Amino acid sequence: QVQLVESGGGSVQAGGSLGLSCAASGSISSINTMGWYRQAPGKQRELVAAITSGGNTNYVDSVKGRFTISRDNAKNTVYLQMNSLKPDDTAVYYCNAEVRSLAWVGINDCWGQGTQVTVSS
Repeated sequence: QVQLVESGGGSVQAGGSLGLSCAASGSISSINTMGWYRQAPGKQRELVAAITSGGNTNYVDSVKGRFTISRDNAKNTVYLQMNSLKPDDTAVYYCNAEVRSLAWVGINDCWGQGTQVTVSS
């Protein structure tokens, strides 16, 4: 089995910063793309940022210039640094990883449990 454990998040005032991290563990052969998604109340889950194993990144337009995604391949960990936070960034943030494992054939999407980020005005 593979587990993704998130840490970070919390509450901050608008303009503040928060950092998230997500560590993958278990029977991992390799991880392709890792990413962060978020889901606000009453809204669909959306991709916030993603990073390939080679370090290529992409961001949703609303966070470009404010959020930075990075990863440590040796630790199977992905990070999200969030600066200049806005109330619209309030959501539950989920970590995602495309994992190859001895436990299954091919690639599976694995998810973290989610962590709340609340930005007050």
